[in-house]
Amino acid sequence: MKVKMEISEVEKSTIKKLSFRILPFLILCYLIAYIDRVNVGFAALTMNQEIGLTATAFGFGATLFFIAYVAFEIPSNVAMEKFGARIWIARIMITWGIIGFCTAFVTGPTSYGIARFLMGAAEAGFFPGVLLYLTLWFPKRYMASIVASFMVAIPLSNFLGSPISALLLGLHGLFGFSGWQLLLMFEALPAVILGILCLAWLPNKPQEVKWLNAEEKNWLANTLAHERDQRLIAEEKESTGEKRNKIVQLLSNKYLWLFTIIYAGSSATSNILSLWMPQILKSFHLSPMETGLLNMIPFGLAAAFMIFWGMRSDKSGDRGLNTAIPLFITSLSLLLTLFTNSLTISLILFSLVLMGNYAIKGPFWAMVSEKMSPTIVALAIASINTLAHIGTGIMNSLMGVLKDYSGSFSVSLLPLCALTFTGAVIAFMLSRKNTTLKPQKVRVKV
Repeated sequence: MKVKMEISEVEKSTIKKLSFRILPFLILCYLIAYIDRVNVGFAALTMNQEIGLTATAFGFGATLFFIAYVAFEIPSNVAMEKFGARIWIARIMITWGIIGFCTAFVTGPTSYGIARFLMGAAEAGFFPGVLLYLTLWFPKRYMASIVASFMVAIPLSNFLGSPISALLLGLHGLFGFSGWQLLLMFEALPAVILGILCLAWLPNKPQEVKWLNAEEKNWLANTLAHERDQRLIAEEKESTGEKRNKIVQLLSNKYLWLFTIIYAGSSATSNILSLWMPQILKSFHLSPMETGLLNMIPFGLAAAFMIFWGMRSDKSGDRGLNTAIPLFITSLSLLLTLFTNSLTISLILFSLVLMGNYAIKGPFWAMVSEKMSPTIVALAIASINTLAHIGTGIMNSLMGVLKDYSGSFSVSLLPLCALTFTGAVIAFMLSRKNTTLKPQKVRVKV
């Protein structure tokens, strides 16, 4: 039979306070991070022509971003361990805000590429830094829903950022700057401000806060301490040889590479459409504001569907199938864009692309956690995310080259279509072959 855990009133009140005091601020930070990462997509509507950027050069800039992001991920995580998550999150935000502001003064492909590389280096470590900070406050049984809520900031950044970017782009000539320069400068400032606020708003530890009473602080401290003790006991049970060979175990695990292919398609889809969608919509002869308003629609639908599909996945328990179905929809919708010149149909198809793409986030990471060995699951998650971003960088360059060669956005999306289809097939096969991914009933000895 299933074991139902009773939740005490002190636990309910503690989690509620933590969720309202900490999570919204971190979601806001991540939302700003993603706006600053992809706002060059809107800036490109006028920037590319003004500074002489071809689609190939624009795509290569995105590749340079991810090269730096991957290269500096581990050093950033090491520094975070030394300085603490709160201080390092603040440093990351202030740095990327300054670099984002300076990007407004690029003058050609070389300076643009350097700016994107530096932006990737600055942002590296932000996501794992936030995850580390959350583990210092939330018991592990709440982490799945907390992380899912946190990641909704990704589609929301495009939903909210699109009209703002379009509005700023329309201020061309203000203070003697081009619209794309004003866009990059104004949208970089919140990152610096929030970075400074991190130091004041985010507390170091539960004992310091005044908005938890003594009983709530004790419950939280005892719960987190118990979980730390359990992890230490589990680690002590591992032999020294097993600890040394974690990387070997990971690299020799076939699921690492299968999961990487699946997530590479999803990562590439979200990042490519965040960067290129404004240009795709603009090709239908829309104004910047019309482009911004229409760009909101697919990402808004994706944010809502992401939450719904995550809940559905938890109920069904078949992580593989709940990853495969949305990816099939993503791949098919990308393919169908080849056969239409209608703005309305294209918008519907891109909405389906993004709804399917963001829907896999919950079931996919749950599948990874369930399938990989507990001794290497943390390392596996970091490795899959890193390797997938390498694929994202390559796909961005390929997108730009194909756009310049074919003159068609739909043709340039075909490699992405193939990658997401491959990921969908893999996820479907995992669903059919691996019954261990399905929820098991817990037997209780009386």
